[in-house]
Amino acid sequence: QVTLVESGGGQVQAGGSLRLSCVVSGRTLYTYAMGWFRQAPGKEREFVAGIMWTGSSTDYRNSVKGRFTISRDNTKNTVYLQMNSQKPEDTAVYYCAASSSWPVKEGYIHRWGQGTLVTVSS
Repeated sequence: QVTLVESGGGQVQAGGSLRLSCVVSGRTLYTYAMGWFRQAPGKEREFVAGIMWTGSSTDYRNSVKGRFTISRDNTKNTVYLQMNSQKPEDTAVYYCAASSSWPVKEGYIHRWGQGTLVTVSS
């Protein structure tokens, strides 16, 4: 069973940066990729970024391209989301997710992290 533990959320001003971390532990046999999703107040959860388990491919939603970077460190079993040039509309609870498919899609997520809150003030 896969366990995901996120950290790194917090409050930042517009234009600032934060880095989220997700430590992956347990059996990863059915994990083909990792992703980050977010859910803003009153809105549905949405895909933010994904990375293949091998790290060979990445994918982003259009609104974060050029600002966010997903990466992984296999030696630490950790997936990162570097968020730069943040905007108030990036405010949300961010979830790390283990996916059994590529590209990462919510219907194929088999494990979710607990979520970490990111607040971007204007």
